[in-house]
Amino acid sequence: MTRIGAHLNEEDPLAAARAISADAVQFFLGDPQGWKAPSFPGGDAGQLRAAFAASGVDAYVHAYYTINVASPNNRIRIPSRKLLDQQLRAAAQIGASGLIVHGGHVTADTDPAAGYDSWRKAVERIDRPLPMLIENTAGGDGAMARSFDAIARLWDAVAGRDERNVGFCLDTCHAHAAGEDLAGIVDRIKAITGRIDLIHCNNSRDEFGSGRDRHAPLESGQIDPALLVDVIRAAGATAICETPDPGADVRWLRAQLGG
Repeated sequence: MTRIGAHLNEEDPLAAARAISADAVQFFLGDPQGWKAPSFPGGDAGQLRAAFAASGVDAYVHAYYTINVASPNNRIRIPSRKLLDQQLRAAAQIGASGLIVHGGHVTADTDPAAGYDSWRKAVERIDRPLPMLIENTAGGDGAMARSFDAIARLWDAVAGRDERNVGFCLDTCHAHAAGEDLAGIVDRIKAITGRIDLIHCNNSRDEFGSGRDRHAPLESGQIDPALLVDVIRAAGATAICETPDPGADVRWLRAQLGG
């Protein structure tokens, strides 16, 4: 049976997940717009790990939005590698099932090949004690993981070199915004990556191909809700709702899936 959870920005993500009867919870280990080293809810990684293990709730950590290992700017790329390494180690300390990271982007004057090469170097140099799940993104001409063609180039760069603990997170809103049809999307992605480890199940406030990353409740966005359910069924992976009312969407999705 599909496990269903939510992204919850709470001081106690486990308690928040229990409050909405979620099977899984995703959260940040610090300010997602910052560069500080990770910190643990409650302050103790060991206690958090034990609490999650006893609860049966799966933990997922979302890496900071500031991380961009594809950047041509050394002052961004090098700290991004360091912070990604820190986030992976911290997520492993609490027994998380995976760390989700965005594919990043290069600037308009940079050949995308340089960004893919930077990703290759990052994968070669950073230890991954748990699955690092690269997420598709919604917009940006220099994005490393927006279109399926771009994702294929990125996967050749990273998994082709060292596929240990490299996985994929499919965001439905991002795919819609990028102009990728959700019908049949699971098979198309698996033909590239061979896997889908996690679904970010989100509807979109904006039209197909808009390039805008604005999530909507599952029942009321621009994406047919039935199509979202089809994607979850086909993927067979844990689904995380990153929506305005995640509790309501967890209940709705569970009802649609017969859970």
